[in-house]
Amino acid sequence: MEKTPLFSVITICFNAEETIVPTLESVKSQSFGDFEYIVQDGMSSDRTVALVKEAGIQSLCLVSERDNGIYDAMNRGLGRARGEYVIFLNAGDAFHGSDALRRIADIIERENNPGIVYGQTILVDKDRNYVGPRHLTAPVDLRLDSFSNGMVVCHQAFVALRRITGRYNTDYRFSADYEWCIKCLQHSRHNIYAGDEPLIEYLNEGTTTRNRWRSLMERWSIMSTYFGLWITVCRHFGFVARALKRKSL
Repeated sequence: MEKTPLFSVITICFNAEETIVPTLESVKSQSFGDFEYIVQDGMSSDRTVALVKEAGIQSLCLVSERDNGIYDAMNRGLGRARGEYVIFLNAGDAFHGSDALRRIADIIERENNPGIVYGQTILVDKDRNYVGPRHLTAPVDLRLDSFSNGMVVCHQAFVALRRITGRYNTDYRFSADYEWCIKCLQHSRHNIYAGDEPLIEYLNEGTTTRNRWRSLMERWSIMSTYFGLWITVCRHFGFVARALKRKSL
């Protein structure tokens, strides 16, 4: 019987030839080798698939097929995962240092297989230059209600025990990862902070996106469902103040 890897690292990509190489390099450089690497490609028409093959990463599972958007692709990747823990690392994102997986593995062994291991994220530009910290800092003590303050842990720095995970809700087009993390927290018996050293480098693509308002509306709906309308209203007053403060800096 084939051994179950400790980690399934999953990359979702589509026409990502300009951003995926640093992701591939960071996965290949990991000093801890007990992982499988799943690349779920959406039938790219550029050199994305060729670059993945050329990277020479062992335990690679490369699938290139049409999907119905990023969260459908994440469900497909998750469905192929065999590891005890899952990590989603999008094209353009990277592990912070070659020892990132080993650090997480040591925590898992020391803490008797926690439901979630999580950490900090830094922002980098396309040339991999440091931009700054993420605008939300991961708390030292992560609880379910921590996410009533927004997505306090970046999805890529949220390492979940696979058996407590579920499918992404594809009714949400832009914020299903936020709900997915909340549902994982509902089923996690304890969550362990990986320390102040960042786990993930997140490709900074600007503070606004084409779908920012639709994403915010989805998060309002998710937050109201899981934490109640009153808390959602109160939290959003704080979000507005926080956004204005960032804008003034």
